[in-house]
Amino acid sequence: MLEYGIMKPYSNISCFSTTRHGGCGEGAYATFNCTHYCGDRPENVKANLEILAASLPKRPQAFVIPRQTHTTNVRVIKDIPTQETLQDVDAVVTHLKDFCLCVSTADCVPVLLYDVSKDVIAAIHAGWRGTVGRIVEKTLEVMESEYGMDGKDVIACIGPSISLESFEVGDEVYAAFAEAGFEMSCIARKYEKWHLDLWEANRLQLLAHGVLPEHIEVAGICTYQNYEDFFSARRLGIKSGRILSGIMI
Repeated sequence: MLEYGIMKPYSNISCFSTTRHGGCGEGAYATFNCTHYCGDRPENVKANLEILAASLPKRPQAFVIPRQTHTTNVRVIKDIPTQETLQDVDAVVTHLKDFCLCVSTADCVPVLLYDVSKDVIAAIHAGWRGTVGRIVEKTLEVMESEYGMDGKDVIACIGPSISLESFEVGDEVYAAFAEAGFEMSCIARKYEKWHLDLWEANRLQLLAHGVLPEHIEVAGICTYQNYEDFFSARRLGIKSGRILSGIMI
């Protein structure tokens, strides 16, 4: 798994993104898919989650893995959630210890947050639809309303996902970001077609909500270019594995 240097000083936090290696999956799921709703064999997903649980510094009481549908819905986790409460959820927040909050991605952007003052964590799935809907800002707003979070106390990790160079989009996607008020000169570049920088679009949301620049780590790993090490739906198809990015107190 990939770990994040910015989280190293916080020994009470485990924060990671999985790679494709070290599990038991096959084909487009080879080998370490930990997401149960992307078409992989259930027994392989169960075995891989067991491998992951054993690899963490402390075994989680539960892996909280929402059924993401590119919404901007944020769920606060106050006890063990049911499948129903995690349906149509793309960000999860908690103060509970030993609950590993996770999001599944394969080119979309995983964002992991830790409020060092309030001891609150969040995991966010930000595809282009979630990004244009400002799901990162909405998650920070939930952390503020539920726990009194202050942006300057938040540490943020932006994980492996598709890069500007690889994320070619149509005019309608460019227009959606422009209409949503994004500064397009900061996040877009024109080659033959428009390309968008989802890393920067989400970093700007963090900054807008008071997160300090030095408290943000961008992995800088393009899943499309590094598909042998990280799952990429654009490379492997929708019926393929997912990176699991998680954070746990």
